[in-house]
Amino acid sequence: MQQPLANLAAISLDLDDTLWPFTPAVIRAEQTLHDWLLAQAPRTSGLLTSPQVLGELRARFQAERPDLAHSLRELRLGSIRMLLELSAEDPQLAEAAYDVFFAARQRVDFFEDAFPALEWLSARFPLVAVSNGNASLQVTGGHHFFHAALNPESAGCAKPDAAIFHAAAELAGCRPERMLHVGDDADLDVVGAIAAGVQAAWVVRSDDAAAARWARSSQAPHVIVRDLYALCRAIDPTCPVARAMPAAAAI
Repeated sequence: MQQPLANLAAISLDLDDTLWPFTPAVIRAEQTLHDWLLAQAPRTSGLLTSPQVLGELRARFQAERPDLAHSLRELRLGSIRMLLELSAEDPQLAEAAYDVFFAARQRVDFFEDAFPALEWLSARFPLVAVSNGNASLQVTGGHHFFHAALNPESAGCAKPDAAIFHAAAELAGCRPERMLHVGDDADLDVVGAIAAGVQAAWVVRSDDAAAARWARSSQAPHVIVRDLYALCRAIDPTCPVARAMPAAAAI
């Protein structure tokens, strides 16, 4: 059962799959890295039978180094170095290869509702980005809407750890219970936020049956929306950004 939003003083937002689709960005980045490695370290071709191998190597490296789970840079860098070593190529190429991947990873396509909604929200609340990814708003664009940004490397923890939500509330200058966290992941964004004493909005862009998940849950989000226009309308029904959208935008 959804709960009403109450006494909002700040909003935190997830990035991947909340402000832009994640999968196209990472596929493009791994393709770019794959092509660079084949050109600069040709012996990697024996292992790099497809760009998907890069993701498999990253998962393998993370399984070997769980202590690096909160450093996406070190996980990706370590997996690239592993590939180079297995291919008898110079492991010192790993830093340059990572830079190629990281630059490509920042090329994202924002959902059409993202910037209009962020403009409206940022005029009314301090916004804090809270992501488990390594996207940089300074590079992707949109940083001017945000008061601050947190990720596992800067916070020393990741969602659903309560500490990252509490850190976001502190940066926003409010108590956790007066912050609304907005994200697409039911466990990381919704359950994590509510366990931390933060209000939660679940963004579900494609699943009409999504609300059924919470029918008997005490950790249901305060609001479920199909996009960020609907989020604005949930906060203020008179919002002109939201009013321009069809009624079906909210679930």
